[in-house]
Amino acid sequence: MKSMKTASGAFVLASALLLTGCSGGSSDDKGDDSKKTTNTSLQKSYNEQPASALKDGGTYTTATTEVSPQFNPFQQDGTRYTSDVWRWYNPVLKTYSADGSKVIWNKAYIEGAKSEVKGDKLVVTYTMNPKAKYNDGSPIDWKSFENTWKANSGKDKAFLPSSTDGFSAIESVAKGKDDHEAVITFSQPGVWWEGLFDFLLNPKVSSADQFNKFYLNNPHAELGAGPYKIEKYDSKAGTISFVRNEKWWGDKGKLDKRTFITMEASASINAFKNGQIDSTSATTKDRLQQVKDVPNTELRRGSYPSNSLLTLNGKSPLLADKAVRKAIMEGVDRSKLAEIEFNGLDYKEELPGSFLLFSFQKGYENNVSTKFDAEQAKKDLDAAGWKAGSDGVRSKDGKKLTLSYVNLGDDPVNKAQATAMQAMLKGIGVDMKIDQRASSEFSNVITKKDFDLFPMGFSSSDPYGVAYACQVWCSDSGLNQSGVADKSLDPKFKDLTKIGDKDKQIAEANKLEKQAMDQYGILPLTNGPVIMATKKGLANVGASVFAFPFPETIGWQK
Repeated sequence: MKSMKTASGAFVLASALLLTGCSGGSSDDKGDDSKKTTNTSLQKSYNEQPASALKDGGTYTTATTEVSPQFNPFQQDGTRYTSDVWRWYNPVLKTYSADGSKVIWNKAYIEGAKSEVKGDKLVVTYTMNPKAKYNDGSPIDWKSFENTWKANSGKDKAFLPSSTDGFSAIESVAKGKDDHEAVITFSQPGVWWEGLFDFLLNPKVSSADQFNKFYLNNPHAELGAGPYKIEKYDSKAGTISFVRNEKWWGDKGKLDKRTFITMEASASINAFKNGQIDSTSATTKDRLQQVKDVPNTELRRGSYPSNSLLTLNGKSPLLADKAVRKAIMEGVDRSKLAEIEFNGLDYKEELPGSFLLFSFQKGYENNVSTKFDAEQAKKDLDAAGWKAGSDGVRSKDGKKLTLSYVNLGDDPVNKAQATAMQAMLKGIGVDMKIDQRASSEFSNVITKKDFDLFPMGFSSSDPYGVAYACQVWCSDSGLNQSGVADKSLDPKFKDLTKIGDKDKQIAEANKLEKQAMDQYGILPLTNGPVIMATKKGLANVGASVFAFPFPETIGWQK
């Protein structure tokens, strides 16, 4: 994939998960929802099965928050939902073990990869499968690596990538002994190179204009490759389906058909109960109760390498003042929001303290300095000139401190959290208006920054969180939708990979994140578990943490 971090609607119930892990035990794969989980040890449950145990045929259908209008996962408007769809009809070069300790190469594309330090530089050599071709017949060779690097390197500012992390440290991409060998030279040795090049950008998408706009509302199936191809895309209905690709050279995909359908949360739970879809999130008390007794159902629970967060739009006139943003964060009782979210799930967690690593990973530290303190929030607002009126709402220069909180979808837990936050902020004199919208509005909300306060999520696509510190915190990052950053920290975040020792790199990243948190633009709220309800026999789907099974390995047990 393009990087570790992708954006998604916070608390929005999605059909699949992405990413991380490092230590701890795991739950079994029997779907026992009575097992208690925490965020301090890795847990997985996804009915891992070899290809030999799966039958040929069958369909797999899930709900999604949206089929994103931007189909390019590298572009800054691409979301978690973009990546979910992209991987079903484009090259997926690798995945990871559930705990993130092992890279698993897709032999249909990559026959081998090795790294070596030469002097003060890191050199990585990829050997590609000569059979690999795009659907239009062009080869998947070293030029795909070169094109992916150039688009995401940050050297040409006309390109708008979601992240340049890792790519900006590449000095050159060159042809090796033949077209099927790519030699990547990095300018320093301390690079988390394993997290790059999960996906590839077709060389025919080479200009900045193509990169930014070519995939808008057009998936361009002819430039893809893989075991599946697009059967039908309906932008109005919000559906996209895939069938086997006759041009595929690798192991045959097990499914006859794979379909994504855009649905609200309430619709997805009913769709699962009536058999329209094959898996759905059960990560709320209400959803869990509705699906646990559905015949032929398994519950799969595990660690969720994701952060839900509150984003404060620093471009909003009322939130331009850091003191106001600080007060807002002090006025939010994260523990109450967590209680609402985890009610009935047999799950507890420490409040998350980082966007770099998860609590079950080595090197994790709590870098959040803000604590719930309504009295201090009131003092901060007083000092910033915001005085409470007779109605309790603060005002300054004739303007009331009225903020819009955009809530997506119809899930009752999301609505309960929004209402709870509204009451919390009322207590410090902030008039928070809940702006209720459809889940499908997610991309519009973030691309237009059409909010004051917005709950969203960061999903991780690999275990190398520190590698993407700049993606989260740098002032020119497309991922940080708050628009708030300390520009003086930019070069320090960008220089992290110059630290050759990765443990020291993590330590320095924690120090920098503590400083970045004090800009009060984004606040981690919860990590949470993932609980998925699936039909019995569905293999390689569920709480897989960093293991994203290749599309050709997903199917139904014999």
